[in-house]
Amino acid sequence: MARQMTGAKMVVQALRDQGVDTVFGYPGGAVLPIYDEIFQQNDIQHILVRHEQAAIHAAEGYARSTGKPGVALVTSGPGATNAVTGLTDALLDSIPIIVLSGQVPTFMIGTDAFQEADTVGITRPCTKHNWLVKETSDLPQILHRAFHVATTGRPGPVLIDIPKDVQFATANYSDAPKKSSYRYNPPVKGDQDAITALVTALETAKKPIFYTGGGVINSGPAASQLLRELVEATGAPITSTLMGLGAYPASGDKWLGMLGMHGLYEANMAMHDCDLMICVGARFDDRITGRIDAFSPHSLKAHIDIDPSSINKIIHIDIPIVGDVAHVLEDMLRIWKARGRKMNREAVAKWWAQINEWQAVNCLNYKDDSKVIKPQYALQRLEALTKGMDRYVTTEVGQHQMWAAQYLNFEDPHRWMTSGGLGTMGYGFPASIGVQMAHRDALVINVAGEASWLMNMQEMGTAMQFNLPVKQFILNNERLGMVRQWQELLHGERYSQSWSQALPDFVKLAEAFGAKGIICSDPADLDDAIMDMIKHDGPVIFDCLVEKHENCFPMIPSGAAHNKMLMGDVSTKDAIKEGGAVLV
Repeated sequence: MARQMTGAKMVVQALRDQGVDTVFGYPGGAVLPIYDEIFQQNDIQHILVRHEQAAIHAAEGYARSTGKPGVALVTSGPGATNAVTGLTDALLDSIPIIVLSGQVPTFMIGTDAFQEADTVGITRPCTKHNWLVKETSDLPQILHRAFHVATTGRPGPVLIDIPKDVQFATANYSDAPKKSSYRYNPPVKGDQDAITALVTALETAKKPIFYTGGGVINSGPAASQLLRELVEATGAPITSTLMGLGAYPASGDKWLGMLGMHGLYEANMAMHDCDLMICVGARFDDRITGRIDAFSPHSLKAHIDIDPSSINKIIHIDIPIVGDVAHVLEDMLRIWKARGRKMNREAVAKWWAQINEWQAVNCLNYKDDSKVIKPQYALQRLEALTKGMDRYVTTEVGQHQMWAAQYLNFEDPHRWMTSGGLGTMGYGFPASIGVQMAHRDALVINVAGEASWLMNMQEMGTAMQFNLPVKQFILNNERLGMVRQWQELLHGERYSQSWSQALPDFVKLAEAFGAKGIICSDPADLDDAIMDMIKHDGPVIFDCLVEKHENCFPMIPSGAAHNKMLMGDVSTKDAIKEGGAVLV
């Protein structure tokens, strides 16, 4: 039923109709009519961030931890340009968010008006789609289409730029059309012949492996369940990208851990030596493949992905299957069962014997120290003390991010939020705010480095204002850790600008915001300090002083093959001098 209302009221009504309960944003002149409408209703809660980049990351955290689209609201000009980093982050990691930006009135567009920017032009490369609304009568359908585009096919960010006069003007509001009426409806069912070819290859494979990514999680809970059933039934090993952690449980006996640049030795070796690689919802990015011409040279490769542009983009694929992960896995499992559940069990048993030898290397082993907290130890204790809790983890970007992926275990999807493709320092803190808003009673921990955390430290104000008990677990090595590591290994130990100097007292900083601050430097005190952080019912900044020069291993050096890893128990300097990586 058509109803007359202003453009600003249409925005709020469309959000309500789409089931939105939370919006992250920051007001400004070009978006004040929408803020006025938000003030006059109680169905949607607005979370006032302290920077627009944080609004986008918070919406990402909300989306990734719920499976629902996140929503952010920013003003024109600098408000919109501050959102660009978050939009790019969401695009690379396939996160469904809707960003609403104010714009100067239509008659002023192109005049270099105050706080005017070509938002649509600026954000075109970093959104799945964007719109500049010129007529209020067009606004309802654009709003509904935005949610459809963001969540259909490969998820991603969209942006709607709404001039101020469009917000003030009135027109008829129309409800969301049926999904089938949209022109954009990518196919979700995979080609049955291709799926049958994959099943045939799986039946005879001697060394199969499942290589999974964030697409499994994006596909929904059914995809993770089907993946688990298929892995258990076939007995094939499974590994995952950084983005896919939790789709298969870390406690599962088929789990090899994360693969890639800082992935586990056994996962990378199995990927290299397999004869059938089944890629499910991943994209063969450079962090995984290492040197392209040396990537798993003798394997038959299948790729299941909703996005056809991802297939054959980097690695040649023998069995391409375009479709939604859940639909394809369902068909794959059905066909495999119908054909008699056949596997080359004897060969797969030998394959597991080889994998067990690689696992025996214990690539995450490190030299512990009773006098200083090793970052690996800090995360091992965090894992042990929070295991079994209703826990969500976000991270910033750097060494701490990789250690978190290595030492924290995830049993379910939507529990791990990190910036994968863009590697955005400053992501984790606002993302943890978004997660906590979606899961008010859960334990939400942001694993951070001191340098990354400072990039959006202002969000302590948001956490305090809305009483969000997010825990900031900072591994403080007083260094830009990953930068310093690369400078040690590749740049002759010339540590150019990689020292974090003039750091704040994080305990006093927490107290300045009215939060709790904790500092710990002694391994003997760590457990008690972590429990103090967990039990506190408000926001906490935990300053964990760790070994300053610890390196993150295993590591595939840039330009090396993915089975040529630097390990913690070899001379990394000698390895680099020899022209690349050392294989243990």
